[in-house]
This record gives sequence, structure tokens and C-alpha cells, in this order.
Amino acid sequence: MSAQPISQHEAPFHGGRAVRGPKTVGNRWVGLAFIGLAQLMVALDATIVSVALPSAQASLSFSPADRQWVITAYTMAFGGLLLLGGRLADRFGRTRTFVIGLVGFAAASAVGGAAPDFAVLVAARAVQGSLAALLAPTALSLLAVTFTEPKERATAFAVFGGIAGSGAAIGLLLGGALTQYLSWRWCLFVNVPVALVAAIGTLRLVPSSPPTMERLRFDFPGALLVTGALVALVYGSVQAVAEGWDSAVIALILGSGTLFALFVVREATAGSPLLPLSVVLDRTRGGAFLSVLLATAGLFGAFLFITYYLQVVLGFSPLIAGVAFLPITFTTQLGAWLIAGRLMPRVPPRALMAPGLLVAGAGMALLTQLHVGSDYLTHVLPAEALLGLGASCAIVPAYSNATLRVQPRLAGVAAATVNAAGQVGASIGTALLNTVAAAATANYLAGHVTTGRLGAAAGLVHGYATAAAWGAGILVLGALLAAALVNAPSPTAQRRELHAASEPTGPHEQELTA
Repeated sequence: MSAQPISQHEAPFHGGRAVRGPKTVGNRWVGLAFIGLAQLMVALDATIVSVALPSAQASLSFSPADRQWVITAYTMAFGGLLLLGGRLADRFGRTRTFVIGLVGFAAASAVGGAAPDFAVLVAARAVQGSLAALLAPTALSLLAVTFTEPKERATAFAVFGGIAGSGAAIGLLLGGALTQYLSWRWCLFVNVPVALVAAIGTLRLVPSSPPTMERLRFDFPGALLVTGALVALVYGSVQAVAEGWDSAVIALILGSGTLFALFVVREATAGSPLLPLSVVLDRTRGGAFLSVLLATAGLFGAFLFITYYLQVVLGFSPLIAGVAFLPITFTTQLGAWLIAGRLMPRVPPRALMAPGLLVAGAGMALLTQLHVGSDYLTHVLPAEALLGLGASCAIVPAYSNATLRVQPRLAGVAAATVNAAGQVGASIGTALLNTVAAAATANYLAGHVTTGRLGAAAGLVHGYATAAAWGAGILVLGALLAAALVNAPSPTAQRRELHAASEPTGPHEQELTA
């Protein structure tokens, strides 16, 4: 009898030891629900506090200049520590790391919600971001090594991608509701039961992932270089939004680039690198990383402009503005489940990623038609629908292929890299498009005779429309790069090729496999 090939799904290995899978298929899917719950918590926590900032500022009496630190402390720690978090998950075991991250995140959220002053709130937010940097790549790597059969993997990543794509919009809505009907503190307290439920569910239903068997030295110089580079980039981008592109911001961006260059040199020469360059130099994975970076750059830029347009120009309250973002959430789920989830096993990834980014680009292009007399239903709603639909069709296969064909011992760092690409894209996109909008508004007001609120609104809307044109260009560039770089065949075709290669083809081979 000829030998049958053993799939990775049937016998995954971690560090040379076979890992026993979950007891039942049902357990694995219920475990996915708890992983998804944790990912939703991390995704929405970046925006849920934004709506609560005015109430928190009034409660704790901190200045308008200081309030950005409630957001920046989280994003800096999250973006800066992602690669380190992914490597720690690979080294010490994903399930254990995931649960530790959840418990720590719950504790930090409780401290932040009960914060008696501004300093405690900012410190708690920084700890939240640090633990989110542990949770996000660990969640994605757990999916990558648990779901390997094409149809199951497509479904699992449809869930994950839908959450990643709609988390920011859900955060705006939930933050507005909690602030209006309870207190700004509940924007933090709400994480405590969610994290604890996810931790208990993970311990009971997600298969144990032992640590790798490597006993190599940890790459502390590489960790310091990449953490410094990411922190400088995220902080510089946030400062560019708040203060403009002054000399300090430019120095941060240049310093980040220098540290990134040193990090690449270090990883190319280190005996046990934090990020083996083979992870990012693979053509399909590299294309997936770039696609996520550019997709989030355009998408988060759109969130910024739509938020300001709804509240400043149309006069929506924070809660109503949050409700107005629901179409993005709905179409994100639609694209993730009905399109990406069903087509991923059958078509090459770029057949979803490139068209998806073009559809999102069309949504941004619609925003270039905004003017003071525009209304939500005819201008903003169609743009939101296209943005959500297109982004999900691009992000779901991008996340899946970013962790495809990676050795299990490197799944965490691959997952961290794609998460870092998303964080960098969101930071750069927001900073760049905000700068374009501000410059376009200033030029418009300088060249037009405007008076009163209507004239100021016309300048603002002109700036939003100009930045939307740049955002559309970013998304089109992402589509072109996805089409050119992501050359992997469909998962079904890959599986057929592997089976064909493993079958004996002649009498001699049949004797060897008997």
C-alpha cells in the first residue's frame, strides 16, 4: 500500500514536537469565537476611547494639549512592541501567552477605568497597548496553525478579517453609547468581562501550543531597534496630525527610518534574529504585508475625514456619528463572509486582493465629490459601503497569506509583522492625509473670500475631498502591488499540487512507499 501524505492540519509540529489538536472540530470552532472576541476587544480599543475623551477631560481636568496622550500612549506601545510580542508568543507558547495577555489587559483596563487622575489613565493605556501587542499577533498565529485546510482556513480568516476591518467603526459606536448612557469610564471597564470570558474560553477550548524547543539567544538588540523604530514612527505620525510637520516630527520620522535600516542589518547578520528576513522576502507574504499597510492607510484616513465631516460639517452628535459608521461594519462583514470566505479556497489571493483594493479606492473617490451641501445618504453612505466591501475582500486573504507556508515556530512573528504593517499603515495614512487636508484647506481659504461658518466649512470640505483623492491613489497603488507581487495559486490548487507530488509515479517509487 502506498504511503499517504500527512497534511499539516493532521499533524502540526511546534519546535519538533507534535501538537495534539483539539478534541473535536466543534471545540476548535468555538475556540475561534473566543479568539475573535479578544481580537475585537483589541481592534475597537484603539477608537472606543476617542469618543469618550471630552468627558474624561472634564472629569480629570487635564488640558486639551495633553488629551492626545490618552490615545498616543496606547498606539505607541501597541505599534512599538508588536514584533517583540509575536516572538515571545513563538518562544513561550501561544496559548499561554494569549491568556496572560488577556488577564493583563483586563487588569490594565480596570485600573484605567478607575483612574483618579490623568497620569494613572495614561499609564494604564500604555500597559493596555503593550498587552495588545502581545494579543494581536498571538491571536492571528493561533488561527494560522489551527486552521490549515483551505475551506476551514478561509472561514476562520473571514471571521478574523471581518473583525479587524470593522473594529474601529464598532469602537466609535460603542464608545458613544457607553459615554452617553453610562460614563466614559465604562469604555475601559467593558474590557474586563470580555477579556476574562475570552481567557476562560481559550483555556478550555483552544488547543495547547507548547513553546518552541529552540535554546538560541534572544535577539535583544534587534528588539530594541525595531521597537524604537516603530515607536518613533507611530509617535511622529500622531504628532504630525496634532501639531503639523515641524522639525521635531521630521526628526522622529528620519530617526525611525535610520533605526529600521539598522534593524534590517542586524537581522541579516544575527544568529537568532527576531525577524528572519525570509519571512518578509517571500514574494506573496511581502505583497500581503504591503497590501495590509496600504489598505489600512486609506481606510483609517477615511475614518478621520468622515468623522470630522459628520460632526463638524453636518452637526451629528458623537452617538449619531457612531451609528452613521454602521454601514462600513455591515459591508465589511458581507465582504468577509459572502465573498472572501467563499472564494478564498477557489481563486488565487490576488484575484480578491487587487479588485478589493480597487473597490475601496472607488469608495474614496466618491468622497472627492463632497461639498458643503452634500448629505449623508447620497454621498457618505455609498462611499462607506464600498470602503467596507473592498477593504474586507483585500484584508482577509492578505492576513491569511501573510502567515501561509511559514514554519510553525515563526507563525507568531509573521502574524506580528502583518499586524505591524496595519499599525504603520494606519499611523502614516492618518498623518499624511490629515496633512494634505490641512494644506488644501489653508490654500482654499487663502484663495477665496469666505465669511462665517459656511465659508469655513467650505474650506474644510475642500480639504477632505483633496485628501480623499490621495487616499484613492494609495488604494489603487495597493491594488497594483497586490496584482504584481502576490503570485500564489489558489489554496485548492496548492493542495492538489502537494498530493500529486507525493503520489508514487512508477514501479520503483511504489516499492519504496509500500
